[in-house]
Amino acid sequence: MSEHIQLSIALCRIGLYTCLQKMCCKESPPPRPEYDVVCIGLSGAGKTSLLSRLCNEISDGAVQPTSGFSIKAVGFENAILNVKELGGAETIKKYWSRYYQGSHGVVFVLNSAASDDEMEASRSELHLALQHPQLCTLPFLILANHQDSPAARSVPEIQKYFELQPLARGRKWILTGSTTNNMEAVKESFSQLICLLEEEVQPSRI
Repeated sequence: MSEHIQLSIALCRIGLYTCLQKMCCKESPPPRPEYDVVCIGLSGAGKTSLLSRLCNEISDGAVQPTSGFSIKAVGFENAILNVKELGGAETIKKYWSRYYQGSHGVVFVLNSAASDDEMEASRSELHLALQHPQLCTLPFLILANHQDSPAARSVPEIQKYFELQPLARGRKWILTGSTTNNMEAVKESFSQLICLLEEEVQPSRI
C-alpha cells in the first residue's frame, strides 16, 4: 500500500472520529458565575430552614439553629450563591460585621409573625447592617418569612414599618414573603437577587 493511500485512510479515520465525537459527546456547559452573599436575621426567623431546603438537605428532626456561622453553596441554573449564614443570637450579632467583607449581596430574613418588640429589634438590626460601610452599596433581598402563620404581617405592612425606601438610598432591593411550605417562591426570590447581582457585580467563575 502506497504512502499516499495510507495517508488518505488515516485522514478519513480522523474525520470519522471527529464526526462521531461531535454526535455522541455533549459540550461542557459554560461555567456558572459565583456570588458571595451574607445571610442575617434574628434567631427564629427561619434562615437555617430556608437554606437547608434550598440545598435539598433533608432532616428527620427539627433544624438546629446556626450557633456561629455556616457557608452553603446554593446552585441555581445560571449562578451559584455562596451563602454565609450568620447566627442571630444576642451573643453572635455583635460579631456580624466581621463576616461582611467580600460580600456581593445581602439576604435578611425576618419573622413576619414576631412580637412587636422582636419586629422592632429586627428593624434595628437591618438598618444597622445595611448602613455598614461594607454593605451599604450592595443589592439586598428581604424575606418576610412565616407568611403561613395567622399572625403574619403582610409584605406591604413590613415595607412601611421598616422604611425601606429611604433606607435603600438608590440601591436595588427586593422584599417578598416566604414560607418553607412554598420553596418554589423562595427560589424565585433568590433568582431575582441573582439578576440584581448580575447587574451590579463582576463575579468569579468556576
